[in-house]
Amino acid sequence: MSAGLLQLGLNTKLKEQFESENIDLSKLARVIREHKELYVIQNPDGLFNAEITGNMRFTAESRKDFPAVGDWVEVSIFEGGQAIINKILPRFSVLERQSVGAYGEKQLIASNINTAFIVQAVDRDFNLNRLERYFVIAYNGGIKPVVILNKCDLISPDQLQELKKQIADRLKDVLIFITSAYSAQGLEEFKNFLKKGQNYCFIGSSGVGKSTLINYLMGQELFETKEISEATNKGKHTTSHRELVLMQNGSILIDTPGMREIGMTEISAGMGMTFTDIVELAKKCKFNNCSHTDEPGCQVLEAIEEGIISFEEYENYKKLGRQTEHFQATIAEKRKKDKHFGKLYKHIMKEKKRMK
Repeated sequence: MSAGLLQLGLNTKLKEQFESENIDLSKLARVIREHKELYVIQNPDGLFNAEITGNMRFTAESRKDFPAVGDWVEVSIFEGGQAIINKILPRFSVLERQSVGAYGEKQLIASNINTAFIVQAVDRDFNLNRLERYFVIAYNGGIKPVVILNKCDLISPDQLQELKKQIADRLKDVLIFITSAYSAQGLEEFKNFLKKGQNYCFIGSSGVGKSTLINYLMGQELFETKEISEATNKGKHTTSHRELVLMQNGSILIDTPGMREIGMTEISAGMGMTFTDIVELAKKCKFNNCSHTDEPGCQVLEAIEEGIISFEEYENYKKLGRQTEHFQATIAEKRKKDKHFGKLYKHIMKEKKRMK
């Protein structure tokens, strides 16, 4: 295995998997940037602009059939440095959400990630419900979530401790980093957490400081940063595309555009790992199909009354569950329509053939 592929994150397990599928490692590359179906890939020889094959575009059924930042791909490289992506290799994890404004469709954000750093700015962005949403999509994609409470210099130590307590009460066994680019608090501890060969991504709303943190880790102004808009009190979009960067210590980072909307998909696994207390209590309810609204013998409702589970956590659990059900119902309806259209198309083609 070449040093270049090692640097890009090709570990022994992945290498053995690709070889078992007869993948030519000399044609292996990783997608490090994506922008409107144009890609930049990297292999041991350097960076190349790339496009997908016409067949890949024609046969694609959904967004998952297109490359994403973090993907391992099999490529052909031609004179002049132009590359063609021939095949997307199996992903061991994915970060995805429901597409904004497109019901029943998913947006693949990045792939092959070990840990997702969920960044929230403590002065104005902190939101426990949104944090739980991020945890659900991370867990559901096979990714470990870690919380970064950034810009800690903007609130008092007592306020900071209260935020940490709120997280600990809602999310179990969560790792939290406290950071500030202004005071440098927690930055070295966070940097030392990054391990060689591991893949990390940064997610969060615009303006929470994701790009600033990556710039610190890289030791250079790699990404543009902007301040919070005073007019809207919201973050300005600085990262406009997803990008993978290589750290000097051998770890791999992916920056993503700010996300305020985190639409749910099929997230049963992620829900179970995020709302562990509610899910475990639900197994003890009197009725197997308990909706946890007004049924007698509901262990979830009893836990709320006893203060074991907060009403806010329960409400967010129910809200995310409804969104999941809506997404799944939309998928089922789309499949039904597609099946009907397919039958109609076959009937028309059969009639045309008969008329000839």
